[in-house]
Amino acid sequence: MQGKAADAVYYIPEGRVRLSVVSKQGQEATIALLGPSNFVGEGCIASDQPFHMATATATTACSILKIEKKVMLRTLHEEHRFSDVFVAYLVQRHNHTQADLVDQLFNSSEKRLARGLLLLARFGKKDKSEEVIPDVSQETLAEMIGTTRFMREFLHEQI
Repeated sequence: MQGKAADAVYYIPEGRVRLSVVSKQGQEATIALLGPSNFVGEGCIASDQPFHMATATATTACSILKIEKKVMLRTLHEEHRFSDVFVAYLVQRHNHTQADLVDQLFNSSEKRLARGLLLLARFGKKDKSEEVIPDVSQETLAEMIGTTRFMREFLHEQI
């Protein structure tokens, strides 16, 4: 939960999770949809992040592995192969976050919607594309692409 003590990292072996934040004004935004092989709460391994910055909510049946912060830090120091995989994962998430920011800053809502739908379907991922887009509400999709209330109503009518 956003604002709760960041004392663990969570690994998602199966299922889907929505990562969201709520502003001080009460506005909620979906910042990521995560699935199998993703981590949540990895910011806790940074010494300057005592609280979780976002809330993770299961959107499908999930299996979640909780890894206490001290266990995660010890494993990262002792298990070099795991450390390499985890660092690669963090770099990939960082790159994806930067791409999302660029998308928000420079693309129209229509282009953001198209990109969002392609990402949800894992289009272009070898052996990973899904024929059916995961069950995502219009509201969540609108939050992800940063649309206005008008566009949210339009999406609701179209999807």
